[in-house]
Amino acid sequence: MSIQLTLDGVNRSFDGFKAINNLSLTVEKGELRAVIGPNGAGKTTMMDIITGKTRPDSGVVLWNQSVDLTREDEAGAARLGIGRKFQKPTVFETQTVEDNIALALKEDRSVWATLVHRRTAIETAKITEILKTVKLADQRADVAGGLSHGQKQWLEIGMLLAQDPELLLVDEPAAGMTDAETMRTAELLRSIAGKHTVIVVEHDMDFVRALGCRVTVLHQGHVLAEGSIDHVSANEQVIEVYLGR
Repeated sequence: MSIQLTLDGVNRSFDGFKAINNLSLTVEKGELRAVIGPNGAGKTTMMDIITGKTRPDSGVVLWNQSVDLTREDEAGAARLGIGRKFQKPTVFETQTVEDNIALALKEDRSVWATLVHRRTAIETAKITEILKTVKLADQRADVAGGLSHGQKQWLEIGMLLAQDPELLLVDEPAAGMTDAETMRTAELLRSIAGKHTVIVVEHDMDFVRALGCRVTVLHQGHVLAEGSIDHVSANEQVIEVYLGR
């Protein structure tokens, strides 16, 4: 497997507070990775740096071993194939589920192009494939505002997939979900890894366990531990700063 993302010796301070402190990690192409850690560990700042929202003070951030992500803004990172899903779902509530995916497709999305656009057979097939992936095929004609919280999260993941990103950054997808929705979300993210690289920031340890992937534990802006969920859960420092007794 080739390395998709490298952070090496990355630092970022805000008003004297070191949010990211000599952070180094690598993520392989097609990998599913969970990132956990206490509040203030640097998880959001890490995602901001990867997506070009925040520039690091120092350190290396490489995309596909060749592109310097510290030179990219959010639009540039998106063009490279880096997609981000925030914790609160933002779907077009008054549009149908199908139209939400259609609006997100990687096409010319100027107002004029959208007004005159007629959907092609290829686009329709892609929309159907995405709806099946996110388990919303039966809801394609439903108005998005009527979906459950969990379904809105899946729809937004579908909207991200419509942009065909190489890397998906997903922030706390299980927050506010029922147990059944949580497990279904883990299954969904497992199913899209491989074709896409997926980094999931999460607090729900049952959800992280269900992902069955490599886990990175952040604390005070750097990697405290890394490995399987069983490996990091047994780490004394991780127990002390995050999991508790």
